Amino acid sequence: MPTDEGWLYLATVIDIASRRVVGWATADHLRTELVADALRAACHQRRPAGSVIFHSDRGCQYTSRELALLAEQLNVRLSVGRTGQCWDNALAESFFATLKNELIGTQPWPSRSAAHTAIFEWIESWYNLHRLHSSLDYCSPADYEAALAA
Repeated sequence: MPTDEGWLYLATVIDIASRRVVGWATADHLRTELVADALRAACHQRRPAGSVIFHSDRGCQYTSRELALLAEQLNVRLSVGRTGQCWDNALAESFFATLKNELIGTQPWPSRSAAHTAIFEWIESWYNLHRLHSSLDYCSPADYEAALAA
């Protein structure tokens, strides 16, 4: 996300069943630490009882030894898409296209702090709770999860 202070980067962990963003982090860099923070947030939020799979593209942050060690500690199996196959990670690609359309491209961002706050509000107050998804039969992620739990 471009800001007047420089780029703000976002890493996400998205539940494939409900499309809910269950973990996310922002930083002024693209190092593995950013992805690790998002994965830690997801595990803290969801507290999975068993092993789960975290799928990503082949970026060096996602294939690093540091992330592999963290994933092992968290009982998370790492999965990466095939080289040159963008549709392997279509869920994340779709999320970021929506974010760019609905938030990032709507105005200039004076600071990383302002951008972080806007991302927080968009994900936690709009996307997860109210944004309808055609793949969820036009439910929000929160409503879809509530219906699954019922």
